[in-house]
Amino acid sequence: MRRLVKQFLHLLLWPKEKFFNFLHRHDGGTREVDRKENNVDIPNEILFPLLIEDIKEGKTCTLRLRGNSMRPFLESNRDLGIFTSPENVKVGDPVLAEIEPGHYVMHRVVKMEGENITLMGDGNYNYEHCTMSDIRASVIGFIRKGRHKVDRTDGRKWKTYSWFWVNMRPMRRWLLAFYRYIWLNIFQLKRYKPLKSKEIDEIVKEYGYKKPSSIKK
Repeated sequence: MRRLVKQFLHLLLWPKEKFFNFLHRHDGGTREVDRKENNVDIPNEILFPLLIEDIKEGKTCTLRLRGNSMRPFLESNRDLGIFTSPENVKVGDPVLAEIEPGHYVMHRVVKMEGENITLMGDGNYNYEHCTMSDIRASVIGFIRKGRHKVDRTDGRKWKTYSWFWVNMRPMRRWLLAFYRYIWLNIFQLKRYKPLKSKEIDEIVKEYGYKKPSSIKK
């Protein structure tokens, strides 16, 4: 009986939700794109070109991350990355690169030889290669665990983590295996309440960027 009542209420509220979502997306303000539309998961190959389009217009964009290539610091569908135009890219920086036409990765720069760039995800064992012109965005910070605070990639916390993790690369396979099969089984990932678009925009503005574009969840 409860289930029937719940389904009935959902049907009553559905048109209202769709209507306000339509208004929100067509009010002339900041574009917002959800990862899930009608329960269909939208892949990065569709979302990243939208993000890059906004970055070319001088906006700072946020996107909920997906995938495990940046574990253990970043988790899929939990944390958000803050993306902006690529400037002064250097070794250790996380960047968004198009390593093949339509194939995007958000990984760390581990080596630079002129215009040739070598990338590796923190949760990966293999390298990717691209050129400087293939880098579409720099990642200037992360919003983790539902916090109203940015972990800056130029901050002490990120730099300290990066130094240790990069220098532990020979042991990475074992550390990641321990994290995946033992640590996560003992300390399961906590669910955090997703931040609202206005909250994300306020966090990004406090960080110092005036043109936020929220591409969320």
